[in-house]
Amino acid sequence: MAITLQDAKIGMADKVDQQIVDMFRRSSILLDKLTFDNCISPGTGGSTLTYGYIQLKSPATAAVRNVGGEYTPGEAKREKKTTSAVIMGGSFQVDRVLQNTAGAADEVAFQAEQKIKATANCFHNMAINGDTEQGGFDGLKKLLSGTANEVTSTVSLTTSAELDENYNAFLDEMDAFLATLDGSADMLLMNTQMLIKLRSIARRAGYYERSVDDFGKTVETYAGIPMVDMGKYFDGENSVDVIPTEEGKTAIYAVCLGLDGFHGISPTGTGVLNSYMPDLNAPGAVKTGEVELVAGVALKNTLKAAVLKDVAISA
Repeated sequence: MAITLQDAKIGMADKVDQQIVDMFRRSSILLDKLTFDNCISPGTGGSTLTYGYIQLKSPATAAVRNVGGEYTPGEAKREKKTTSAVIMGGSFQVDRVLQNTAGAADEVAFQAEQKIKATANCFHNMAINGDTEQGGFDGLKKLLSGTANEVTSTVSLTTSAELDENYNAFLDEMDAFLATLDGSADMLLMNTQMLIKLRSIARRAGYYERSVDDFGKTVETYAGIPMVDMGKYFDGENSVDVIPTEEGKTAIYAVCLGLDGFHGISPTGTGVLNSYMPDLNAPGAVKTGEVELVAGVALKNTLKAAVLKDVAISA
């Protein structure tokens, strides 16, 4: 069985829980569109959120043979892999007097929404930069490292003049990059600076379109593929780009969403999202609320995602 956040919302009777789901969907196009394989069962020990799967490393090949000849053997290559869902989220506290005197500005709703945004950003960071050796799950950076779908850019886009001069070459590079995928890309993941550059190139080429989603948010597309700004996350000291720009170079990730490609993982049932809103009528002056996302990602087929790295966007 597999679910989306929309499916999880349908299974919830509490309207507050439904609103929490909508907040997550509104805060992240990736979370909204991602399919979660919700088959993780912690087992009797209750101490693991491990998800095992078979990853297709390279597909089978076919050829012709001469009469009386034999085919050269060649097999599809698979690899057994494991990853884990992690528990992301946080708590917040609100004084009951502050809540009761907030008027139109609902303090609990405000704090919950901010916690949801932070949790969505945490998920974005792990979906790109996660590493099981550092706790959590492997993100796309590690999953694509050393594969044929790790492509290095050779086109410079550092200035407006270079955009005018090199955008056709970059369009060719994007075509070759997207052609490494087994199927059509469902999303292009990047940082804000890269999105600005790609938007400019798409406009020059007539590949740019924009629409409004169910939540009133603008969705920009390159050749029909949504361009998703992965935003920033707080590293404990500063807010930094999920997909960094280092020495003037950054990356674009392309993903094919689905259970046969790039997808989410979560516990059985609809427990991918949980919220615990404070009871303002209960004793105690300070009320605590919590928001929790229990999830990870898996890449079933290495041809269902790709990265175009070292794109030069600033001097």
